[in-house]
Amino acid sequence: MSERQRTNHEAGTAFTGTSTLLRFHLRRDRMMLLWWIAGAFVLYVSQAVSTDGLYTTQAQLDKAAKGMESNAAFIAMAGPARALNTVGGQVAWQAAAFGAIVAGLMSMFLIGRHTRAEEESGRDELVRAAVVGRHAPLAAAALICLIADVLLGGLIAGGLIAYGLPAAGSVALGMAAGLAGLVFGAVTLVGAQLTQSARGAYAITGAVMALSYVLRAVGDIGNGALSWLSPIGWGQYMKAYAGESWWPALISVATVGLLGVLAVRLFDRRDIGSGVLATRPGPARGGSSMHTTLGLAWRLQRASLIGWASGLLLGGLAFGSIGDDVGDLLGDSQFSQDVFGQGGGTLVDSFYGVMALMLALIAAGFAIGSVLRLRGEETDHFAELLLSTAEPRWRWAASHLVIAGLGSIVVIAAGGIGLGVGFALVTGDSSAILRLFGATVQYAVPVLLIGALSWLGYSVRSAWGAFGWAVLGFCFVIMMFGESLQLPDWLMGASPFRHLALVPAEDFRLVPWLLLLMLSAVVGAAGMVVLRRRDLA
Repeated sequence: MSERQRTNHEAGTAFTGTSTLLRFHLRRDRMMLLWWIAGAFVLYVSQAVSTDGLYTTQAQLDKAAKGMESNAAFIAMAGPARALNTVGGQVAWQAAAFGAIVAGLMSMFLIGRHTRAEEESGRDELVRAAVVGRHAPLAAAALICLIADVLLGGLIAGGLIAYGLPAAGSVALGMAAGLAGLVFGAVTLVGAQLTQSARGAYAITGAVMALSYVLRAVGDIGNGALSWLSPIGWGQYMKAYAGESWWPALISVATVGLLGVLAVRLFDRRDIGSGVLATRPGPARGGSSMHTTLGLAWRLQRASLIGWASGLLLGGLAFGSIGDDVGDLLGDSQFSQDVFGQGGGTLVDSFYGVMALMLALIAAGFAIGSVLRLRGEETDHFAELLLSTAEPRWRWAASHLVIAGLGSIVVIAAGGIGLGVGFALVTGDSSAILRLFGATVQYAVPVLLIGALSWLGYSVRSAWGAFGWAVLGFCFVIMMFGESLQLPDWLMGASPFRHLALVPAEDFRLVPWLLLLMLSAVVGAAGMVVLRRRDLA
C-alpha cells in the first residue's frame, strides 16, 4: 500500500460510524430541534405580523421609522437602521440580532451536548468501544449543527416569503441567522477541546456571543468599524430588504471553516476526557459558606443569578431609553391600543406598565430555572450523595427555594431599576426611577407563584417541574394578546398577573397582592409535603 493510499485509508477510518451517530443524534434531538427552530420562525414572522398590526398606514410607519432612526439606544439594541419605512426593514431590524443569538444558543447546546457532555458522562467512551472512528463523534456533532442551522435559516426565509415579503431580503435574513448559528457552533466546538467540562465550553461561547453583541452595538452607534468584528454584524451587513449585499456571508463561511480546522487540530492534541487547557485544582477545603446547604445552593446558582440580573438591568435600560415619545412608535392601530393601552391611564403610563409586566414575565424564567436546579441535582445523583449524610431532605430543598425566591426578587428589581434609570436619563425625570421601580417589583408575587407551581410539579414527579414553563407561556399569551384575541374573562382571570394593577397607569391594589402572596406560600408548603412522600430519582 502506497503512502497516499495509507493516508486515505486512515482518513476514512477516522470517520467510521459518523452516519450512524448522526441518525442517532437526529432521533434523540428531534423534539429539541423542533422547538428551537419553531421558536426562531415565530420570532421573525411575528415581527412582520406585529408591524402590520401596529402601523395600518404607510404614513404611520414613516413617522415611526423617523423616530427609530434617530434613537441611539434603539440602534445599539437592535442594529443599524435600514429601510425602516418598510415591513421587511422593520423585521430585519427588530429580529436579526436576537435571531442570531437564538441560532447561536441552539448550536451551542447541540455541539456541547454531543461532544464535551458525552465525554463527561462517560457515554462517549462506551461509543468509542464500538467500531467508531476517532473523529466520528466530532463530525456527527458538526453535521447535526449544520442541518439544524440550515433548517432554521430555510424556515425563516420560507416563512417570510410566504407572508409576502420580498424573496431576496427573506433569503438574506434566513442566511444571516443560519450562518451566525454555524459560527457560534464552531466556537463551541473549539471550546469543547479547550476545557474539561460542558459548562466551560458554554462559558467560552457565551462570552464570545456577549462580546459579539457589544462590539456590534458600539460599532453601530459609532463609525461601524467594530461591527465588522462581530458575527452578528456580518449578518446585518447583508442588508436584508435594503439592497442586499451577499459577500459578508463569505466571512462567516471562512470563519466556520477555520474554526473547524482548529477544533480538529486541538482534538488531535488531547486525550479523550481531558482538555487542552489544564484544569486548575480547587482549594483543599471549602469556605465557611460551603458548610451549609444554603451556601452550596448559592455557590451553584450565583452565576445564573448574576447573569439574569445583568440581562434584566440592560433590558430595562433599553426599554426605559424609549422615553416619553412613545406615541409615534406605537401607531394608532387597534392592536397597539389593546396591548399598550391597558390600564386606562395616559399612553406613556400604560406603555411603561406593560414594559414592567414584560420584564416580570422574563424574570419568571429565572424563577422556574432556579427551582428546576433541584431536578438537575436529583437526576445527576448529587442530591443522593448529599442526602446520604445527616442532612434532611426538606433543608436541602428549602435552600434552593430560598435562592430561587430571593433571586427572583433581585432579578425583577434589577429590571425595575434599569427601566426607571433609562427613562430618567432620556427625559430628565428623576422621580420616574422610584415610580417605575415600584411598578416592576410588585410583580415579584405572581413570579413567586409561578415558581411555586413549578416546585409543586417537581415535588409530585421530577419531570413535572416543566409545568412552570407551560404556566409562564399561558400568562404571556393572556397578558400580551388576551384583549386582542377577545378571550373570555374567566380564562383571563386564570393569570395571576391579571389581578394586579397596571402601575403606573393604575393605582396599586394591596388586597390581591397579599392574596397572591398567601397562595404562593400555600403552594410552596404543599410542594414540601409532597416531596417528603416520594422517592428521589
